[in-house]
Amino acid sequence: MSTDDVVGLSLDAGLATITLRRGGASNALDRAVKEQLLTAVEKVAAADSVRAVLLAAEGKNFCVGQDLAEHVAGLEAGAAHAMDTVGEHYNPLLRALAGIRVPVVVAINGACVGAGLGIALAGDIRVAGAGVKFATAFTGIALAGDSGLSHTLVQALGPSRATGLMMLGDRFTAAQALDWGLVHRVVPDAELDDTATALARQLANGPTAAYVQVKALVSAESAGLPEALERERDAAELLGQSTDHRSAVDAFLAKRTPTFEGR
Repeated sequence: MSTDDVVGLSLDAGLATITLRRGGASNALDRAVKEQLLTAVEKVAAADSVRAVLLAAEGKNFCVGQDLAEHVAGLEAGAAHAMDTVGEHYNPLLRALAGIRVPVVVAINGACVGAGLGIALAGDIRVAGAGVKFATAFTGIALAGDSGLSHTLVQALGPSRATGLMMLGDRFTAAQALDWGLVHRVVPDAELDDTATALARQLANGPTAAYVQVKALVSAESAGLPEALERERDAAELLGQSTDHRSAVDAFLAKRTPTFEGR
C-alpha cells in the first residue's frame, strides 16, 4: 500500500480489512476513493481465503458522501454528464459489495451521510459509535438519492420512514438507528475499532459455509437492488441537470441556505 492510496486493504488469517483513508476530507468520495474502493471490494470478493470483511474508516468521519468540489467541476464541464459517476462508480461498487459472499462488518464513526450511508447499508452487520450522526442528505442539494438507498432503506425501515428520511433529510442518531434496526450494535466511540474488529474476527473464525448460506437466504428475501440502482441512475441523470441542483450545490459550498425554484 503506497502513501497515495486513499483506500487500504489488508488480509490477516481470513479477515480482510478495507479502510477508507481520506480522513482529512471526511472520506468524501472523489474519483480516487471510488475507484480504489471498488478495486478493493472486487479483490476481496474474488479471494477464496477471505472468510469475513471489515469495512472501516480513518479520521473523524466514516464518510460524508460524494466530494462536492469534484462534483461542481463536473457540472461546470457539462451538466449532462455530471452524474455519470452514478453509473460508472456507485452502481458497480454497490453491486460488488452486495456480491461479497462472506459476512461484511461495517464500523461507523462520526458522520455517515449520503452515499456513505448507502455504502454502510451494503454491509451485513453494522457497529456504530455512540456519537454517530446519519443522514440521507440528497434532497438538500435537489437530488433523489443513489448508492442503493432507495432499496436498502425501504428494506430496513419500511416505505414510510424511508420516504421521510429521504425527502426531509433529517439527521438521526446512532441510538435511533439501533432502535430502528438499522445497526446491530452501538458502542462508546473509543471502543468502536476494537469491538468491530473483534466481531469481524469472530465471523472470520466461524462456520463460513453456514454464514454464506445465511447471507444468500437473506439476500433472496430482499431482491431488487440491481433494479433500484438503475432507477437511481436515471433519476440522478435527470436531476443533475436541474437549476435547483446546481444552485443548491453552490449554496452548500458557500455555506449558504439554498433557495429552491422547483425546476
